[in-house]
Amino acid sequence: MIQTSGVILGIESSCDDTAAAVVNRYGQVLSSVVAPQTHIHSPYGGIFPEFASRAHALSVIPTIRRALAEAHVEGTQLTAIGVTRGPGLIGSLLVGLNTAAGLAIGWNVPVVGVNHLRGHLRSADLMEARVRYPAIVLLVSGGHTFLARMENLSSVQTLGTTRDDSVGEAYDKVGRLLGLGYPGGPAVDRLAKQGEASIPFPRPMISEGLEFSFSGLKSAVSRHVNRYPEANPADVAASFVQACMDVLLTKCRRALTAFGAESLVVVGGVAASPQLREGAQQLCAELKVDLCLPPLRWSTDNAAMIALAAWDYVDHGIFPELTATASMPMSVF
Repeated sequence: MIQTSGVILGIESSCDDTAAAVVNRYGQVLSSVVAPQTHIHSPYGGIFPEFASRAHALSVIPTIRRALAEAHVEGTQLTAIGVTRGPGLIGSLLVGLNTAAGLAIGWNVPVVGVNHLRGHLRSADLMEARVRYPAIVLLVSGGHTFLARMENLSSVQTLGTTRDDSVGEAYDKVGRLLGLGYPGGPAVDRLAKQGEASIPFPRPMISEGLEFSFSGLKSAVSRHVNRYPEANPADVAASFVQACMDVLLTKCRRALTAFGAESLVVVGGVAASPQLREGAQQLCAELKVDLCLPPLRWSTDNAAMIALAAWDYVDHGIFPELTATASMPMSVF
């Protein structure tokens, strides 16, 4: 039975979806509401920042009201409000931050500015505690790709980040090249299932350390599509996805071997990729470590992960200033 004593309202508006959720300290989700913006940005093939912030301003209060109603919680009953403070689009972040600040005053509850990346990390423990420490974390999303080692929830050591593009950005670019629309990532994975990985695309930095680079792979796909317009799109997608998986899983293997861990935690929007989930499962079975994946609905941006992360801040007595920031390392609480 879900426990409702002690709950936090999470607000997430870092990019293109407005989300609100109510979560207790055990990670149980009492409600989770998302107001998507896909229909707004699809005609542009990507996110239009000004339109995103306007849409957030229109939908944030109705989304919060619905989340509270579904959880049967009043604003004054909250332990705190957790709101994404970064990284993300400044205009979008400001909508969430200003809304949270105003509600906190009206309800007389504390408000916590949450690191969006820490939210992704905590998504692996929503509804069920899955992560055993120490853990190696692979965070893969539209804006970020990096590896970290966590001794516990308070200790994050960054092992490697991307030097240019994130893997999620590369996915979306390839989706546009293949005419798959926005968002391109899920469509690329689906199409890849129908093709053969027969094109020898590069595996950037696969033999070097724990850092990543995906701009060269993205460019290689673009050159191939321009040079061979008759190429089978499914084969292009399959070859691209295989190159990404080879790089990501090779780096995970290297980190697990070098640093040791009880768990491999894979989070972020790209963690919804069936190819990545299958490959990570095989890797963890071979190395005899736990694979910790959030359920699919918690892989992409959501407010439940922000609310659960906010409990970490509250429990440590940390209440950061509500200042929006476009970039923020995962090691920052």
